[in-house]
Amino acid sequence: MTEYTTVSIPKDLAERVDETIEGTSFQSTSDLVRFLLRSIVIQHQKQGELTEAEFEEITEQLRGLGYLE
Repeated sequence: MTEYTTVSIPKDLAERVDETIEGTSFQSTSDLVRFLLRSIVIQHQKQGELTEAEFEEITEQLRGLGYLE
C-alpha cells in the first residue's frame, strides 16, 4: 500500500489549478502535482543532476502554471 504525505499550497493557487485542469484527464490538483513531480524526478534520474539551465526551465514552467510566484 502506498503511503502519502501532504503538501500545502495557497487556496488561490488551488483554485487556479482547478480551473486549469478542467477538461483534462487530471481529476484533482493532487493528480497534476504528482504528474509534474514525477516528470521532474524521472528527467533528473535519466540525466543525472539537473543543470542550472534545466532547473531554471522547470522553475519557469512551474511559475507559468502558478505553482511559484
